[in-house]
Amino acid sequence: MLKQVAEGVLVHQSEFVQTNAVVVQGRAGVLLIDPGVTDSEIDCLANDLHGLGQPVVAGFSTHPDWDHLLWHDRLGSAPRYGSARGAAAAREQLSDPGAKERIADHLPPEIAGQVPLDLLGLITGLPAETAQIPWDGPKARIIEHQAHAPGHAALLIEERGVLVAGDMLSDVLVPMLDLDDTADPIEDYLTALQLFENVAGEVDVVVPGHGSVGGSDEVQVRIDLDRAYVLALRHGQVPSDPRVGPSAKPGWEWVSDVHEGQLQRLAQRTERDGTPR
Repeated sequence: MLKQVAEGVLVHQSEFVQTNAVVVQGRAGVLLIDPGVTDSEIDCLANDLHGLGQPVVAGFSTHPDWDHLLWHDRLGSAPRYGSARGAAAAREQLSDPGAKERIADHLPPEIAGQVPLDLLGLITGLPAETAQIPWDGPKARIIEHQAHAPGHAALLIEERGVLVAGDMLSDVLVPMLDLDDTADPIEDYLTALQLFENVAGEVDVVVPGHGSVGGSDEVQVRIDLDRAYVLALRHGQVPSDPRVGPSAKPGWEWVSDVHEGQLQRLAQRTERDGTPR
């Protein structure tokens, strides 16, 4: 079910890792950001939009992870955008004929067979340096950076004071670094957090890709928490972070495994390259 988080901005949350689809209402229809995850959920989203009497006129994928590249026939054939680098990464991933099959094989058991993959990743890369989404609605400023995934891009819905943060600024997930495609994933993440901090004063609502929607009082808190976590990773320290260890939200204990995996991979990079974290 769609829930309004600001004037003309609504969120549909999936049961799968609290994935948030974001709807921004425009003049002739809506901008739909990161729809997902299962057939029944996207069907519910389509029904809600039909009830509003507003078709999807534009889509946007914040980054090229499979759960942010989904689409469904019921959402229509509106243009679907992403950053140039994000779209290129999606094309590269899906250029292998077996890519969708491998994604399907690795889906969690609770959603296996329920995720629509036919239209996965069919996004158009916006030209580099594009400042906002091309659509007839509230200005959606693109804040592109290289944290988490290639071409990751948050959107600031300026007139509504809403920051759609992609897979960042979550209350349940720690920062997940791109440890495959970048020379300095720590610095990339810190740079992205600074970009968010630069606009924090304009934000009344933050919507992470996964987790709870936060109000204006949480924006800087989440930035600071993510920065402290990343700096702890840089120094190989155990972070004092409520999202890992015994304080983790029930059902999210696996985030501690993500954290341990990142520590190990960063240590391996340091040993291999002979460079500091």
